Amino acid sequence: MRVSEQTRSEEAPRRAGLAKLAFERAGARTIVRSALAHSPLRLLTPRNHGHAAWAYTSSFGGGLVDGDHLTLDVAVAAGATALVASQGANRVYRSPRGCRTDVVARVEEGALLAWVPDPTVCFAGARYAQTLDLRLAPGASLVLADVLTSGRSARGERWAFSRFESTVRVSVAGRPLVDERWLLDPRHGGLLERLGRFEAMASVLLVGPALADARASLSAQLSALPVTSRAGLVSSLSPLGGDGVLLRAAAVSLEALSHTTHEWLSFLPGLLGDDPWARRI
Repeated sequence: MRVSEQTRSEEAPRRAGLAKLAFERAGARTIVRSALAHSPLRLLTPRNHGHAAWAYTSSFGGGLVDGDHLTLDVAVAAGATALVASQGANRVYRSPRGCRTDVVARVEEGALLAWVPDPTVCFAGARYAQTLDLRLAPGASLVLADVLTSGRSARGERWAFSRFESTVRVSVAGRPLVDERWLLDPRHGGLLERLGRFEAMASVLLVGPALADARASLSAQLSALPVTSRAGLVSSLSPLGGDGVLLRAAAVSLEALSHTTHEWLSFLPGLLGDDPWARRI
């Protein structure tokens, strides 16, 4: 008797990965106080030459499979500076039941968290949801980058996933600053037709006093850009009161988008004391 693909998917075990990260100030440097991860999640905490502490996430198997549910809890103590990135792209395989990632981060007074993972790549038939819940104390700062690609374009899988949902919530001293949800679902209209020539999209969020100069510089830079028909990259900037800015971009290639987001975040090595991209570009 032949077992259908759907039956095999329903019988496949679900993987629930939980990880906890805690950073604290130790003299002039920040250290990783604790790093605990359960499969399929892994945490890497390499040394660097700066005063900030770095942590990279990865998953066994090279990506998320049907039924995966990853949960990450991050705590950045007062005065600490932390970078959380990923070891590679967040690959999401075909997943009829869906898979998801939930992140909660608490950033205390005078601390800085840079959340800058590699892009999310949803394969054909993938169903993926992510929630980023970032809670900042007064005087805390946040850098967030969230990049989504069209999928495996070289294999003809442009915007061929089944569903993508992203929720971002940022609060400062308990007051909501950002609360938004992206939903890309073919049932609301073909994704290929709606997204057209664009291959990747990004959101970059800068919040808090440590990023005041960067926000002012980027605001001046983007406001001076000319509007060009059929541009290879389009971008926008939205002020968030006096606390932050939200930048968005869409590009006809991931390379162009990555170049732009790295330019936007060119101030980050100065804040960390070392360059997290120096050995990756």
